[in-house]
Amino acid sequence: QVQLVESGGGSVQAGGSLRLSCTASGLTFDDYAMGWFRQAPGKEREGVAGIRGDGRTIYADSVKGRFTISRDNAKNTLYLLMNSLKPEDTAMYYCAASRNVYLLSLHSSWYNFWGQGTQVTVSS
Repeated sequence: QVQLVESGGGSVQAGGSLRLSCTASGLTFDDYAMGWFRQAPGKEREGVAGIRGDGRTIYADSVKGRFTISRDNAKNTLYLLMNSLKPEDTAMYYCAASRNVYLLSLHSSWYNFWGQGTQVTVSS
């Protein structure tokens, strides 16, 4: 049974930083592409960043230069370092796993497993 558990969310002021973590179990982590998504109240879920099994990454334009996605295959853990946070980054953040290890996409339909989410709130 695949489980993805996010942690690290919280409340910060604009300009601050947070690091999200997603610990995976029930799968061979190296064999999966991973992604971070977010959903704000009243808005659709949007892709934030993705990382392939070989470490190649993709980012949404809105977070380029501020967010960094990374993975530690030895720890079965995905990370999202978020710097220079803005109020518009406020959302529930989800990690996701795709069986296609070569996937480099921010489209949610390509991902097979999802975590429960961790809330990020940025105040101005």
